[in-house]
Amino acid sequence: MKTPFDEVIDHIIIEHYHNHRQETHSDLVSMGIFRDLMQKCPELRHDIDNHLVKHWLNVKSPTKRGRKMDLLIGEPNNSGNPDLQKVRICIENKSVITAHRNRDARFDDLYEVLQDLHGIKSEIIMGATVMVGMAERVLNIPDGVKSHFKKRPDEFEEKIIPRLSCGDQKLWAEFEEDISENRANDPVQTMKKFHALPTRKIGHTHVKGYDYILYVPVFIDNVNPPSLARDNNLGIDIDAEYQKMLNQICSAYRTRWHL
Repeated sequence: MKTPFDEVIDHIIIEHYHNHRQETHSDLVSMGIFRDLMQKCPELRHDIDNHLVKHWLNVKSPTKRGRKMDLLIGEPNNSGNPDLQKVRICIENKSVITAHRNRDARFDDLYEVLQDLHGIKSEIIMGATVMVGMAERVLNIPDGVKSHFKKRPDEFEEKIIPRLSCGDQKLWAEFEEDISENRANDPVQTMKKFHALPTRKIGHTHVKGYDYILYVPVFIDNVNPPSLARDNNLGIDIDAEYQKMLNQICSAYRTRWHL
């Protein structure tokens, strides 16, 4: 079964680079998860088909910073918009790829949403995915390379983009100042950081925690071809863990709304 993260890799291959400033890859993951949940969960499929619940992308959260929540599934209000009091599933998608020092900010994002949504409704199924970059250096395209071509956008499109993610090693020397360095143990440290997020068992809705957190090792450096790091030193079987996440969300949905 192809995962939504494979679709992210396919998209990078088409576009030639990972743009961490856009929501495109998060949206791909959200829609892929929603699609797969519809296939896995007959109860959810029933509720969607009968217009009892809907799904939304990038809904503004009730947090102080008002950041967006990636995927919500729940009952709509009279206007067809999400009613946070009636949300059933929330999925948050994060990535720590370009610079692992950003793990603290991404951790805070996940912790903040958990605190607020659990306070609104403890039964909400909370899921999170975290793409963990395995590359020791990443060529920063949006904030680095592209900035050199502000007055020459056509040159960037025609002469730089086709070389990205194709193995052109000359790019490292040409844009040396735009390289984000990651230490060899950064993926492990990032995992340790996110393991501090609270989790809970299916029936323990009184506990403030995520129902599932999926870690997805990826190799993305914008120079070499991108891939899911299925062979990794983090002990993660991406495909098996993804199926486990879907099954656990389905089980929680059945338990909380169809028993």
